Amino acid sequence: MKAIVVEGDRRNPVLRWREVADVRPGPGEVLLDVRAAGVNRADLLQARGSYPPPAGASDILGLEVCGIIRELGPEVKGWELGERVCALLPGGGYAERAVCDAEVLMRVPPQWSDVEAAAFPEAWITAYVNLFEEGALVEGESVLIHAGASGVGLAAIQLARAAGATVYATAGSAEKISVVLQAGAHHAINYREQNFADQIRKNAGGVDLILDCVGGAYLAQNISLLKRLGRLVNIGLLGGRRGELELDLVLSRRLRIIGSTLRSRSRQEHARLARALLSRFGSLFLTGQLRIIIDSTFPIAEAQKAHERMAQNLNAGKIVLTL
Repeated sequence: MKAIVVEGDRRNPVLRWREVADVRPGPGEVLLDVRAAGVNRADLLQARGSYPPPAGASDILGLEVCGIIRELGPEVKGWELGERVCALLPGGGYAERAVCDAEVLMRVPPQWSDVEAAAFPEAWITAYVNLFEEGALVEGESVLIHAGASGVGLAAIQLARAAGATVYATAGSAEKISVVLQAGAHHAINYREQNFADQIRKNAGGVDLILDCVGGAYLAQNISLLKRLGRLVNIGLLGGRRGELELDLVLSRRLRIIGSTLRSRSRQEHARLARALLSRFGSLFLTGQLRIIIDSTFPIAEAQKAHERMAQNLNAGKIVLTL
């Protein structure tokens, strides 16, 4: 089979579409013919050697796919050859075929394209777990979502709005601000032109929850914005690993700072989160109230171009590779 192989060095990884060893399903696994694969920041980090896959996972890039079941491994029940599915993977998605635990498979609604299905698992499960399980967001609260035009950001905006929260979001261009507002944010702030913390303080005084992929560069401002019993959920380090923390605010307001990743969780946890997301919000996808927003697609052989687009922060929505 063919897959994307990372060549070059960490500073300048080169993604090549070439022949690799075939993969086969083991007990409890299925083999998929991949139709589309979502692109994520984790893929860019892995290509640079700074985010290795979990032990035992494929070293091929790719954390989410849409595909057709080609082969059932031993002990797999409840699935049939030829079914169209999407899935969250620990790795291996940038390939003609991928092995997936049957436990994490999700049937694709007929109204979804392959591209939309491939763009669903990582962004929407990440948004769900960090808003509602880690962040404990409830109706009537307010949330600030950084990188609002990213795949996770746009999913989080829609889920928070559907849950009855007031949604603030940041983005870095007028075009992205427009996408963020169309997705349902009540207020959007261009962080390149305005100080997001000042704008939120003027508008609302503070927020109950912050979903942040920036990290150190935003830590002090994030903490200053949290109301009493507020929560900061950090899911990335795009702005650095270190920041200053005013502990008096953390103590006096009884704040919580939560670190969260998705990839390192077990397949059982991935499966549970997918079920929880679809149980609560699945009907809203079918009615169109929740939309999977696609920025662009690239043939998988052009994965290098897809990574460059994401690295330059040009995307508003998900980037997807097609086969």
